[in-house]
Amino acid sequence: MVTDYTEDSIRSLVWNEHIRLRPGMYIGKLGDGASQDDGIYVLVKETIDNAIDEFVMGFGRLIEVEIKEQTVRIRDYGRGIPLGKIIECVASINTGAKYDSNVFKKAVGLNGVGTKAVNAMSSDFRVQAIRDFKTKTVDFKKGVLFHDSGIEKTDLKDGTIITFTPDEEVFGHYHFILEYIEKMLWNYAFLNNGLIINFNGTKITAKNGLHDLLENNINGTTLYPIIYLKEGDFEFAFTHSSTQYIEDYYSFVNGQHTTQGGTHQAAFREAIVKTVREFFKKDFEPSDIRSSIVAAISLKIQEPVFESQTKTKLGSILIEPNGQTVRNYIMDIVKRNLDNYLHINTESTEALYRKILASEKERKDLANIKKAARDSAKKVSLHNKKLRDCRLHYNSNDERRLETTLFITEGDSASGSITKSRDVNTQAVFSLKGKPLNCFSMTKKVVYENEEFNLLQAALNIDEDIDNLRYNNIVIATDADVDGMHIRLLMLTFFLQFFPDLVKAGHIYILQTPLFRCRNKQKTFYCYSEEERVNALKQLGANPEITRFKGLGEISPDEFRNFIGSQIRLEPVILHKDSSILEILSFYMGKNTPDRQNFIIDNLRVEEDIVEPNTKVA
Repeated sequence: MVTDYTEDSIRSLVWNEHIRLRPGMYIGKLGDGASQDDGIYVLVKETIDNAIDEFVMGFGRLIEVEIKEQTVRIRDYGRGIPLGKIIECVASINTGAKYDSNVFKKAVGLNGVGTKAVNAMSSDFRVQAIRDFKTKTVDFKKGVLFHDSGIEKTDLKDGTIITFTPDEEVFGHYHFILEYIEKMLWNYAFLNNGLIINFNGTKITAKNGLHDLLENNINGTTLYPIIYLKEGDFEFAFTHSSTQYIEDYYSFVNGQHTTQGGTHQAAFREAIVKTVREFFKKDFEPSDIRSSIVAAISLKIQEPVFESQTKTKLGSILIEPNGQTVRNYIMDIVKRNLDNYLHINTESTEALYRKILASEKERKDLANIKKAARDSAKKVSLHNKKLRDCRLHYNSNDERRLETTLFITEGDSASGSITKSRDVNTQAVFSLKGKPLNCFSMTKKVVYENEEFNLLQAALNIDEDIDNLRYNNIVIATDADVDGMHIRLLMLTFFLQFFPDLVKAGHIYILQTPLFRCRNKQKTFYCYSEEERVNALKQLGANPEITRFKGLGEISPDEFRNFIGSQIRLEPVILHKDSSILEILSFYMGKNTPDRQNFIIDNLRVEEDIVEPNTKVA
């Protein structure tokens, strides 16, 4: 039944109501904190961006970031928000100083929206500004002002202090993963030499810009020392990895991590190919030059144009105010500086040349295999019972692209339950036949020759690079038993061996499914641990029904909707800064060495299933 469209249908929302009603317009997706692009991290980033802009303008070398449970406190030592305009700056949409390019040159905050979004989506939000021994503090709840201290005297140093707690009414039950925050803060430090960030008592600072960023992020060995060059408002660093196959880019604009690239990244990729071809006077294939490249680029421009409020992709074509194109500006700098470097540093030049020839040989060797594999994948995809695709994809411009998920399941029974209960718009399912091949130490040839790996690669669309990845979240969904754990390790080996950038970019997850269902006639609790089960039994009282789930296939589709919907629990696969992919895979998935045997013996744990009187096994 269609409701009449009348004057009463028209609503006018105040600023905070609109932000809370349409949060995706301001922070992308919500999430519970498992993914590094979840909304709670965008709130942190938007607040820190303002402190970074102060540093860029020459005010305040130190930024303090403190996170305790769900509350965030960020303190800078910049100029401080003008005391008479604090409320407007945090509670009046499209208000701020970033419109004046003389006050904030080459800033990342542009539209006066970020802090307002943080305010509106926080259950508690406090801002304190300090200027010239005077201070003012204002407090909000969900964007509504409830306290104004007025202007008072103080001995504190100039700057701004913002404290907020993301609202569970908006984000649900969430948690901060501090590794994500630390990674973000390190990027700020790499891009701003001289900046000091104090994060929960840990000092974060860097001296050598993008060189340090690459050195910190490269996992494994490189074919030649990192090439680091800088001119004007553009700097870049790159090398070629000896342990990966695809291209890997860390691109930034005005300190903003443009995870989706944009015009500056496209220009850099083109410039590298053009410069190398002209230097060696050979018409190399672009893929042979860029294969296994690891690069970081940083561009600073006035009034950049991003393709969304979350600023993950640069859309600017021109560099203001001189009117030069981004492409030509970057092309000129890369060609001039890299050409000089290659002439001077002959050892790196020879290593680069050998690498290109090796990539060319590998490409030709794999050409027939890849063609046959692609033809096979195309034929199978028409009737591929192993892939139940969704309608929307990550490489589209749809507003729900960040929600796109591929579940990798073991066997048809588990995939059947997920398929029947999934969101067909954003959730796809890929079913494994059984235990996949242990591909540790194998070449990429195995990806094309192994039908299952080839079909998975085709489903993800990551044959050449991960720029056209079709799903933002790749979720390994296996049973919580020994076989399920083994399959999980084999799939992680596949991704770490051939596509480590999917892991580093935060796309790989483990699905957490409940071990128990505890219920009576009034309440039902799904418990993911023994501790949760004990707490549930306390609330249910006498004689509850307890069901122990043994595998995903035993969970009915109706129940599965509770586990892969808004309340989904995902455990991200995180590579720590000091982790070596090669060492990890060699130890756990390589030959059965005495060291691994001793490790297994030392960590052997025997568990017994204790079935209580009212427990059913599903």
